[in-house]
Amino acid sequence: MSTALAQALRTFDPPLPLAIAYSGGADSSALLRACAQRWPGQVVALHVHHGLQAAADDFLQHCQQVCQQLAIPLAVARVDARAQPGQSPEDAARQHRYAALTDMALHHFAQPAASIALAQHADDQVETLLLALSRGAGVAGLAAMPAHWQRAGLHWFRPLLAVPGQKLRDWLRAQGGSWVEDPSNTDLRFTRNRIRQQLLPVLEQVFPQFRSTFARSCAHAAQASDLLHTLAQQDAALTGLPPAIRALQQLDSARQANVLRHWLLECHQTTPSTAQLQELQRQIAACQTRGHRIQIKIGGGFVCRKGAVLDWYNPEVLVPKP
Repeated sequence: MSTALAQALRTFDPPLPLAIAYSGGADSSALLRACAQRWPGQVVALHVHHGLQAAADDFLQHCQQVCQQLAIPLAVARVDARAQPGQSPEDAARQHRYAALTDMALHHFAQPAASIALAQHADDQVETLLLALSRGAGVAGLAAMPAHWQRAGLHWFRPLLAVPGQKLRDWLRAQGGSWVEDPSNTDLRFTRNRIRQQLLPVLEQVFPQFRSTFARSCAHAAQASDLLHTLAQQDAALTGLPPAIRALQQLDSARQANVLRHWLLECHQTTPSTAQLQELQRQIAACQTRGHRIQIKIGGGFVCRKGAVLDWYNPEVLVPKP
């Protein structure tokens, strides 16, 4: 086993049984095989059939064959991952995928899984960071992908974030393992693919240790994001949720922005752009009279004034279409 993969698995200690999100690609194939070797009889595979491309049936057939050869139980979910109006295809596919993985892990097997492992690796983490930088993200975005979190009663892990993608392929090839190539991975219309094929080779030449140094930056950003979350919780205890306008006006601009982001994300699952947040803060500062109106579009809804506090509503939900 490669040094990087062996080290990653030595520090990976998930609650068992463990489910592997298995697409049939090289990364998830390496993770599935390595985990099955370490925890024989305690590993299951989860495959999501998105139906978004003609090769999806071939991916499924490959996964079924490999799991049969390795005697690994396999669950399959077919989902309609088409995006809704105003939703990005990537976000739609991600939401459907997570919902399907959760359902399979908890309800498909005689013994529910306690953990789910995803196969994103060091190159994926770098790509995520670079995309966040290109969009002007804050510290939460620059933290990139977390290695562990809890959701829907499950532990979720990304144990390969320190392992370069090529190391996984080399190890899998040495094991005699096979995988399928997703044809969309070579489509340069996607920014992530251009980063992978055009930018990462240049970074490798100029900064050979860029994966580990970028990972440290992500860790620093994650720590800063945790601190901002803690501060937002403390300020939310003072402003209330929904936040009182007068209490918001007592905070400095940075803390006010932080607690507003916290309220919108935690209570309404929406995130304002920088321009939207600045305009909302301008309207809050100008709100000095009883009849002053606040109204600004944020995400799929609007922030408005409701008496002494702010409110957020989605007109699509309040007024159903005929």
